[in-house]
Amino acid sequence: MTIETRRLLIIATFSLIVSGQCWACLWDYDTLAMERQRFPDAHELIAGHFVRHSPEYYKWRISDRTSKPVDQRTPIDFDDIAVAYDRLGQHDAAIDTIRAKVERWPDERRYESEANLGTFHIHAGRFEEGLHHINKAIEINPDAHFGREIYQKLLVEYVIESQNGDHQLPLNDGVTFDGTGFAAFVLAARKAEESDQPAEIQAAAKGILGMMRFGNHNSPILLEALGDLLLYSRDDSKMLAARAYLRASYEAGDSTASVAYRQKAQQAVKMQFGREIAEVEADLKTEIEQGKSLFRQISDDEQAWIVSGRNLDVEFGNKYYEQPPLELNRPDWKPMDPVTRAALGLLRILAAVFVGCGLVGVIAIRLIRRKKNRAT
Repeated sequence: MTIETRRLLIIATFSLIVSGQCWACLWDYDTLAMERQRFPDAHELIAGHFVRHSPEYYKWRISDRTSKPVDQRTPIDFDDIAVAYDRLGQHDAAIDTIRAKVERWPDERRYESEANLGTFHIHAGRFEEGLHHINKAIEINPDAHFGREIYQKLLVEYVIESQNGDHQLPLNDGVTFDGTGFAAFVLAARKAEESDQPAEIQAAAKGILGMMRFGNHNSPILLEALGDLLLYSRDDSKMLAARAYLRASYEAGDSTASVAYRQKAQQAVKMQFGREIAEVEADLKTEIEQGKSLFRQISDDEQAWIVSGRNLDVEFGNKYYEQPPLELNRPDWKPMDPVTRAALGLLRILAAVFVGCGLVGVIAIRLIRRKKNRAT
């Protein structure tokens, strides 16, 4: 191959790369919307923009349920009281409440009892004891809560294996395209074949999101695990993953861990052409403020309902049955409809083919002319 031919091939390759990047910029306009579709509720849960009760509600719930004489309380009443204690950070009181329920009804709603005991112990930092009860819950009903306990079990095992008693965060210093992290741990534990991996990642993400919604959405461990899952797939979600790691950096409570989480966020953003970490962080902070505003509104409403003697369960359901949307921090942003998205994808492919064919044609013409010149 002559030097001129090599030069032409290099130019052709470079042009294809450049043309692909230009179209990637256009495609990036709708990136976040597509990520939101792949992982519903992830964006809202990371930002804290979802409907949930205030501490005032859980205090009211304990008072409401315990207003019944003990012998008139139902198993569900005990579950409600225990969960309220746990939400208020009184984990031992929550555990004692479930134990009292089990003593009275050894078999009734036993799955709920074991699942709650496992969660309460985990929230209290007693991972081994929590794992014991989660295993019991899975034995009773492995498919309950769309199998959430299965991924809760895997997460606890991952935490135990990663921390080795040191309680250091993050659990994994890199990002998951290097084959490490919670996503890789799940796939190995579940022995997922390559064809099954996308569905497994989706199921694991759904399980983690459920733990965030019904547990602690601010948990750095849950946010890190979610970030790992969002990155580990062919259709990864870099913008959401970066948000998860950034939010973990805010909640870590340790400067070393915070810096490490920010580094993970930066690595995720570097994988997305045309975006900068400062831009993503500015959007996230605006979204978090929306979440705080919604929660303040709920807290004010629940406090007012308490003062006026209303039933908070009824009032909450009436007002917040449908969750208000999280507004994206881009005034000119409009989500693409599926037809437009598909058309742009096709145009991107056709553009690359057109440029490639054109350049190959140019190379062919140059080579033919060169041969003719030599012949003459």
